[in-house]
Amino acid sequence: MNAITPTATTSPQFADLDAQRAYLEANTGIRGLEILAPGDAAHAPELFRRDGFVVIADVLDSAQVEFLARGCREVADEILALDTDRKGNRGSHRYSFGGSSLTRSQLHRPEWRMLLENDIVNAVVAGIFQSPDFVLRAASGDFCLPGATGYQPLHSDVRDWKDGVSTPYSAFHDPRGQLTIRDLPCPYVCANFLPQEVTRLNGPTRQIPGTQNSRHPIPSLAEEPEWMRLSTVCPAPAGAVMIRDVRAWHGGTPNLSDAMRAIPNLEFYAPWFREPIVPGISHADYQTLSETARRRVRHCVLDSSETLVTGPTLRAP
Repeated sequence: MNAITPTATTSPQFADLDAQRAYLEANTGIRGLEILAPGDAAHAPELFRRDGFVVIADVLDSAQVEFLARGCREVADEILALDTDRKGNRGSHRYSFGGSSLTRSQLHRPEWRMLLENDIVNAVVAGIFQSPDFVLRAASGDFCLPGATGYQPLHSDVRDWKDGVSTPYSAFHDPRGQLTIRDLPCPYVCANFLPQEVTRLNGPTRQIPGTQNSRHPIPSLAEEPEWMRLSTVCPAPAGAVMIRDVRAWHGGTPNLSDAMRAIPNLEFYAPWFREPIVPGISHADYQTLSETARRRVRHCVLDSSETLVTGPTLRAP
């Protein structure tokens, strides 16, 4: 997939939302999508390296799913109170949990801290990095509402450092101009947890397999072929996790359902990779974590003499 060359195609034109729903029900979804059971999670790093993502079911039990879903709804309500027009901060009716927080994270919330203690996810991420010494970057994710009828452009979540103004959170730079961050082993993963089923209609993530190492320019919406628009990770059950190489091309799709779709996440740096990290957890909350989790979030904790200022915003500082 490294030499993938998109060819522009014309997307279907729909007379109304019912026609668009029927089209997506019939056509969207990665064919042959493999969703692993927890007992098969040892194979996850292999699929991750091949495709740039992997999905594992049943990493959360029903009580954890409800706890996480309730937390997502509470945070979303706080954010939406600031945006009555639903303009979003990731596109219309689309929001970043981190980009809508004064700390650029939701690590101050117990629902996100719960995810740090997930043994299945921790084992898979350790397998991807071949080391248990990975560290947390942030606890974030996104949500989209009914009314998000368009597509978010394909994008990657990490890029090469250019300068301290335009790329303040980027780190990798080869002054020789020979290597890019796409030539490295995976430096940074995102684990998106599903507090509800992801269907063909509620805004599934589209993920373009094998693009994590591609140097080809990411196509714009006008250039993107229709097969990419339909390359969505669905259906996937509540309680599952999608672990992504953040370099792989991905984007949001229409939410034509009648409910919010949320995918809260944890973001982890490889043991050998660092970019600037914004503190996201108070020292008091940090002390409630297990020893392993404390080591994992050690770069995110605020000094005990300082107070963590949290709250919703539409534009994170």
